[in-house]
Order: sequence, then structure tokens, then C-alpha cells
Amino acid sequence: MNNKAKSDGRSQTLGMVQVALFAALIIIMAFTPFLGYIPLGFTRATIIHVPVIIGSILLGPKKGAVLGGIFGLTSFINNTMNPTVTSFVFTPFYSLGEMQGGIGSIIICFVPRILVGIIPYFVFKVLYKKMKSKGSGMLVALGIAGLAGSFVNTLLVMNLIFVFFRDAYAAANGVAANAVYGFILSIIAMNGIPEAIVAAVIVAVVGRTLLKSRLVTG
Repeated sequence: MNNKAKSDGRSQTLGMVQVALFAALIIIMAFTPFLGYIPLGFTRATIIHVPVIIGSILLGPKKGAVLGGIFGLTSFINNTMNPTVTSFVFTPFYSLGEMQGGIGSIIICFVPRILVGIIPYFVFKVLYKKMKSKGSGMLVALGIAGLAGSFVNTLLVMNLIFVFFRDAYAAANGVAANAVYGFILSIIAMNGIPEAIVAAVIVAVVGRTLLKSRLVTG
């Protein structure tokens, strides 16, 4: 019984250390200029979702959700302390003229990012189970999980912006209200697709190395 308690204690401690390491990486990326958040004037491109996705796959959906929450928190802080013209969609503490953030800002900032820490785990688990017998099954499953996690972030964030801040977002970007969704689709194409490709490649390469290392040492 004591041995089981000690084993559980070690496992919990290891889990906390792993979460802390991934959290530290997310925070370093978030607050290092031009590393995690890349300013594009009207918005920011990001690659911070990559360690969240890898953490989700390696540590499970609960710890992944925690990492996603930390990702959301860094976005909240960045948009509050170092805003762009559309930061009101991510924080209620920034306004641009009559355009003010609110509860929708909190939802946009946190919900998609938390889901980035949950969904890739299940995508990888299902795909890898089906493709395990194939030599490149792990690599393909990881790559698709990376794509899924990245698109969860981009598609949910941009569509929630349309739901909560359609008119304000259009005005902030100098776009006609009836053309704002087309503008959003252009951002998804310009930012979301490259971000997803980068995520797929990094998650596949790094994730495979970490998973194989864990299988060997485990």
C-alpha cells in the first residue's frame, strides 16, 4: 500500500513538473518580442498554441486545458498591456473610441485556447489507434492533431469575434459591416493556414521524439 502511495505521489509530482515546464515555455514565448505573438498591425499571429497542443497530447486533456488557460491568460495580458487596434476583442480593459470589450472578450480569449489543450489529445488518440500498425502512423496522427489544434484556435477566435464584435471589428479595421466576414476569412487564410502548417510540422517532429523517448524510458 505504501509503495502504491509513493508511486502515485511521484506520478503527481512528475505531472506537476511537466505542466510547469510547458507553462514556462508558453510564458517565455508570450513575453519575448516577436517570438510567441507576432504583431501584424491590425492583429497578432501566434505560435504559442504549439506547446499547448504538444502538452495536450503528452499530458492528457486535463493538463492540456490548464496549459490552454495559461495561453489565454498571456493573450489577455498582452492585449491589455500592449494593445493593437483590435485588442478590445480579447480584453474588456481596452477600448478604442466607442469600441469597448466585454464578456465576449473573455470568452474569445479563453474558451478557444482551453479547447486547444483538449481537442488535439482526442484527435491524436483516435487517429493513432487506427494507424498504429502503419510505420508512419504516429507522425501522421501527430501532424493532423497539430492541424486540428491550430484550426480550433483560429476558427473559433475569428468566428466568435464575428458573433460578439462584428460591427466594432469592422469599424476598427475600416471595413464595411456587410463585408466583415469576408475580411475575417482573409485573416484566416493569411494567418490561420500558415499557423496550422507550422503547428502540424512542429507537433509531428517534436511530439514523435518526445513520445518515443517516453516509450523507451517508460
